[in-house]
Amino acid sequence: MRWQGQRIDGDDGGALLPLKGLVRTVRTPDFDGVTFHEIACRSALNRVPAGSNMPFTWTINPTRGCLHRCVYCFARKTHEYLDFDSGRDFDTQIVVKTNIADVLRAELSKPSWGREHVALGTNSDPYMRAEGRYRLMPDIIAALAESGTPFSILTKGPLLKRDLPLLREAAQQVPVSVAVSLAMVDRDLQQRVEPGTPDPRARLSLIRSVVDAGLECTVLAMPILPWLTDSEEHLDALHAELAEAGAADVTTGALHLRPGAREWFLDWLAREHPRLVRRYRRIYRGGSYASSEYRTWLAARAKEARRRHGVDRRRDPMWRERVSPELPAADLGPRQPALF
Repeated sequence: MRWQGQRIDGDDGGALLPLKGLVRTVRTPDFDGVTFHEIACRSALNRVPAGSNMPFTWTINPTRGCLHRCVYCFARKTHEYLDFDSGRDFDTQIVVKTNIADVLRAELSKPSWGREHVALGTNSDPYMRAEGRYRLMPDIIAALAESGTPFSILTKGPLLKRDLPLLREAAQQVPVSVAVSLAMVDRDLQQRVEPGTPDPRARLSLIRSVVDAGLECTVLAMPILPWLTDSEEHLDALHAELAEAGAADVTTGALHLRPGAREWFLDWLAREHPRLVRRYRRIYRGGSYASSEYRTWLAARAKEARRRHGVDRRRDPMWRERVSPELPAADLGPRQPALF
C-alpha cells in the first residue's frame, strides 16, 4: 500500500474524526504538515443543486480540501461539513477517495445514467500535487470516455500534462473541455495569494501544452482582486500573456467572498494590505458578491481587454454561468462559479 510506513494509528490531533468510510490516515515527508485521510467512498457523481446557474448537472470531486491554499477559495466552507475548519484544515487535512474510479464505473454503467456533462475541478483541484501520488484521474478519464459521458476539467495544475494523451483519446469519443485557472501574472502577489499553487509561468506553459495537443483551452481569470489586480495595466498584461499562450477564451470575474472564505481572506488582507480592509468591507457589504457598480465596471474593463487581445473566440464557454433569472442580464456578465 502507498506510504505504508507513514500510517498513523490512533487519533490525529489535527483532524476531527471519524470520517465516513475512513480506511487509513497517512502522513509523508513529501507533504510536510499535511494529513491524508484515505476513504472508501460510496458515490462518485454529485448532482448540482437545482437552483445553480452552472451549465452542467453533475460533478466529480476525487478529493476534499486542497493543497493549493488559495486564501480566497470559495470551497473552504465545505470542509466544515466534515467537522474540519475552513482555514488551516482545508489546506492540510485532505480527504482522498481512493476507490472513486471503481465506484464511478459502477454508476456510469447503470441503465438510468443519461450521459450528461460532468465537471471536475469544482471543489478541489483534481490535479493538485497529491494526484502525482494517487493517480486517480487516468481511470476517471477512461471511465467517462468509455461510457460516452462528456466532461470538463478546471485546474491550476500543470500535472494535467501527464494525461494529455488520455484526454486527446477521450476527445475522439466524447466532448472534452479543458480550462485553466489563472488570474494574475505578478508572481510575487500570486504566490502570496495562492501559496501552494504553481506559478503563472507554469500555468501558461500548461495552456500552451493543451493547445499543442490539439485541444481547446479556456481560462478562468478568477478571482480579480479589487485594488490589487483590477488595474488596466494588470488586466492588459494578463490577457496579453493568455493570448500568447493560445487561450481560446477568458472568463473574468471579481472575488467572491462566501462564508468560510470571507473570514480567511479578510484575515490575510488585514496582514498584507491593511489599508484595503475598509474598502473591501464597503464593496462587499451586501454579502458574498462585490457591489453591482464594481462588477459592472470590472466587466466592461475586462471585455475591452479580451477584445484587444482576441481572447473571446469561443462561442459557448463551458465554465460560464447561466444568467440567474432573478438578476438582469446586464448585471455583470459571468459571476464566480457556485460550489456544489
